[in-house]
Amino acid sequence: MRGHRRAAPSDYPRRQQAAPPHLRQADDLLPLIGAHAGGSQGDPGHHHSRGPAPVPRTPRQWQQWGISFSFTVQPVPDGLARAFLIGAGFLAGEKCCLVQGDNVFFGQGLPEALARAVGLERGAAVFAYRVSDPERYGVVTSDAGWNAAAIEEKPKAPTSNYAITGLYFYDEHVVEYARTIRPSARGELEITDLNEIYLARGVLKVERLGRGFAWLDTGTHDTLIQATEFVRTVEQRQGLKIGCVEEIAFRTGRIDRAQLKSLALPMRDNEYGSYLLRIAEEEA
Repeated sequence: MRGHRRAAPSDYPRRQQAAPPHLRQADDLLPLIGAHAGGSQGDPGHHHSRGPAPVPRTPRQWQQWGISFSFTVQPVPDGLARAFLIGAGFLAGEKCCLVQGDNVFFGQGLPEALARAVGLERGAAVFAYRVSDPERYGVVTSDAGWNAAAIEEKPKAPTSNYAITGLYFYDEHVVEYARTIRPSARGELEITDLNEIYLARGVLKVERLGRGFAWLDTGTHDTLIQATEFVRTVEQRQGLKIGCVEEIAFRTGRIDRAQLKSLALPMRDNEYGSYLLRIAEEEA
């Protein structure tokens, strides 16, 4: 039956974090793909999942986008920094990026910001976003050179309105430093403790996401709905997709126009497939 493709790609197998925004094809790997495309790193490679094992797309589905991934499961939720110990073999002494799967980033200039973080020769970079309620977040202050000066975790009297988001870049020492972290009172290897190590060494940079950027944390039902409404509004207004993996692969040269059309044809009966075909024709 042709009808089974009318809901594609939203009917592909996915984890909870892959539910809308806005019936997106991309699951919680999308931020990593987008960061990879914008920052021009090597193969994005490795996805780290907390909780039950993910339902990954088939290797063929990854390869048709010109990328590949491997997967590792964190059996218990014992901290973000644990990811670097579990993935140490994959990292093999290389630089890396960590993205929390329930974070959504959007804004003109994001690829350039990612490229600056990728280009750091040493140290780490955190991405900060101005919020009206900094007491709910870990916040960071920085000097005129965008070097981090202090980190406060959910401060009662915040000295900064810039919250640290779920996007981090680290150098080749990250596994070494992560191994020195002791579990916190709640039994987790805290990402803040890892960032504090880079801060103490004077090599923690801050990338501020200013006006025109959107950072959405979709960790609750309410915030997931808010993110869905945001993405839907922008897409309908501009006629452009946010985080369209096929389009990213095409625009970054991982697939050519013929391959883009081939990916779009099975979905030609819905709006998503029509969009991909339009992109392929417009760029001809």
